[in-house]
Amino acid sequence: MTLRLKAIASIALAATLTGCAGLLGGGGKAPATLLDLTSDAAAPAQMNRSAVAGQVVTIAVPVIAKELRTVRIPVQASPTSVEYVANLQWVDTPDRLFQQLLSETLRRSTNRVVLDGMQGALDPGLLVSGQLQRFGYDAATGNVIVEYDASLSVAGGNRVDTRRFTATVPANGTAATVGPALNSAANQVANEVAAWIGNSSV
Repeated sequence: MTLRLKAIASIALAATLTGCAGLLGGGGKAPATLLDLTSDAAAPAQMNRSAVAGQVVTIAVPVIAKELRTVRIPVQASPTSVEYVANLQWVDTPDRLFQQLLSETLRRSTNRVVLDGMQGALDPGLLVSGQLQRFGYDAATGNVIVEYDASLSVAGGNRVDTRRFTATVPANGTAATVGPALNSAANQVANEVAAWIGNSSV
């Protein structure tokens, strides 16, 4: 290969890699701020608690679809296409953020001892698990949608209760509105799940 051909090949390879980086997000600049979920449940003055065996609540990280396995926020542009909100990213993936939000909401709104799924070996007690079906913006309806299929079971028991929780909040598809709307919708779901756990006979 001549020197000229080598130079052309090198330029072509660099262009190809640059294009791939752009498609994968590697060539983009991160937003100035990152989005988190914060609980709107009132915090008690103290959270010193104890529980007998079997009464602990363990919150597992929910299962999520492929389009949610990212720090970017999906937009359902059509029934068959997914885009992402420009200039808006989570501090972590939504499955972990929602688990943390649900755990904190349950601690604030009940007297339960709440453990992370990683602490389940201590005493899993009541296990809350499920699937986060939707957690983004729907362009057709102009709403953010949070949809969580929850299951509640006793470790080693023979009964499982399931329920779907859904919340929608209006937004216009921009980073300025989608972020707060998702936090509001996620809190609606978390508060309903906490009430469900509190009233459950499992």
